[in-house]
Amino acid sequence: MQHLAAFSRLEPWERTLWITFLAQLVSAAGFSIIFPFLPLYVASLGTRTGLSLEFWAGMAFSAQAATMMLASPIWGTLADRYGRKLMVERAMFGGAVILGLMAFVRSAEELVVLRCMQGLITGTISASNALVAAEAPRQRVGYAMGVVQVGLWSGVAVGPLLGGAMADLWGYRVPFLITAGLLLFSGVWVWRGVHETPVPAASRRSTDLVFWTIWQQLLQRSSVRLTYAARFLSAVGTNMVLPVAPLFIKSLLASEELVGTYTGLAVGLASAASTLSGIYLGRLGDRIGHRRVLLFSLLAAALFYLPQTFAGAAWQLLVLQSLVGAASGGITPALSALLARGTQPGSEGATYGLDNSITSGARALAPLMGAGVAMALGVRSTFLAIAAIMLLTAALVSWRMPQHS
Repeated sequence: MQHLAAFSRLEPWERTLWITFLAQLVSAAGFSIIFPFLPLYVASLGTRTGLSLEFWAGMAFSAQAATMMLASPIWGTLADRYGRKLMVERAMFGGAVILGLMAFVRSAEELVVLRCMQGLITGTISASNALVAAEAPRQRVGYAMGVVQVGLWSGVAVGPLLGGAMADLWGYRVPFLITAGLLLFSGVWVWRGVHETPVPAASRRSTDLVFWTIWQQLLQRSSVRLTYAARFLSAVGTNMVLPVAPLFIKSLLASEELVGTYTGLAVGLASAASTLSGIYLGRLGDRIGHRRVLLFSLLAAALFYLPQTFAGAAWQLLVLQSLVGAASGGITPALSALLARGTQPGSEGATYGLDNSITSGARALAPLMGAGVAMALGVRSTFLAIAAIMLLTAALVSWRMPQHS
C-alpha cells in the first residue's frame, strides 16, 4: 500500500514514465525470448519451396527488420495525429496476436510471412520513446530516456535466458504463446495506467501534410540529420558482432557444449551493464550536455571493442563485452535525448518513428557487413571494423554537432 501511495504522488509524466518502463521491460523480454531458438524452430518446421533452411533462418531475422524500417516512420507520423499512447497499444496488442499465431505455423515460409507482419505492426521501442519524450519536461528528457532504455536492456538481458530454458522444457511453440501473453499484459498495463496529455489542436501538425513533407521538415535541421547519422553508424557497429560472436566464442572454448551458454552470457552481461549505466549517464547528460556524454561513450566503446580482436579466452571477451555494454548505456539515451531537444513539441511520433526506421535499416545491414568482414579478413577483424566505425561516429559528433547540444 505504501508503494501505491508513493506512486500516486508522482507527477503525471513520472507515472507515465514508470508504467512505460515496466511495459518496455516485459515486452522486450517477450520479444527476445525467441532469439536463442529461432533458427532451430525454422529447421524443425521445414520448407515447402525447396530453398535452403539456412536461407529461411536468415530471412526470419532480416524480414522483421526490413518491414519495420518501412513502417516505423508512417506509424510515428500517425502518432502525432492520433496519439502516442494509441501507437504503444497498437504495437503491443498487434504483437500479441502475431506472436501467438507464430506458435501454430506449419512451415518456415509461414513463419517468415508472420515475421514480416510483425515488423509492419509492432515497434514498441519507437512508440514508447515518442510517448515518454512528449510527456517528460525537456530538462528531464535525458533521465527519462535513460529509464526507458533500462527497461529495454533489462528485458533483452532476461528474455534469451528464459527463452532457451522454456524451449528445452516445453518445445519451440510454447514460448511464442508466453510472449503473446506478456505483450497482452503490457498493452493492458499501458491502456489502463497511462493518461496522455492531449495535444492542443493549434500545435498539431496539419493532417493534410503528406508523410514525405513531414519527414522533409524534420531533416531540414542539421542537428537532427547528424543525430540520425550517429544513430545509424553506432547501430551498425553494435549489430555487426551478432553473426560472428558464436563463431568467435567457439574458437576460444575447448568444448563446443558451452558455446550457447557463453553467447547468452555475452548478450546478458552487456545488457546488464547498459542497464546499470543508462539512468546515470542520462541524468549526467541533462547536467553537462548530451553531446559530451555521447562523445565519451562512443570513444569508450571503440576502446573496449579494439582489444576484443586479441582476446585469448572466453572470459576476456565477456569482460570486454560488459564494458562495451556500459558504454552503450550512454550512447542510446543521449541520441534519443538529442532528438527530443532538437525537434519541436508535437513531432515526437514522426521523430522517433524515423529514428526506429534508421535503426531497423542498420540492424538489417549490420549482420551482412559483419559476416562479410569475417569471411574476407577473419572473425577477429570484425572487432577492428566495429572500433573503426565507433571512432568515425565520434569524429562526426566532435566536428559537426554543436557544442551546446
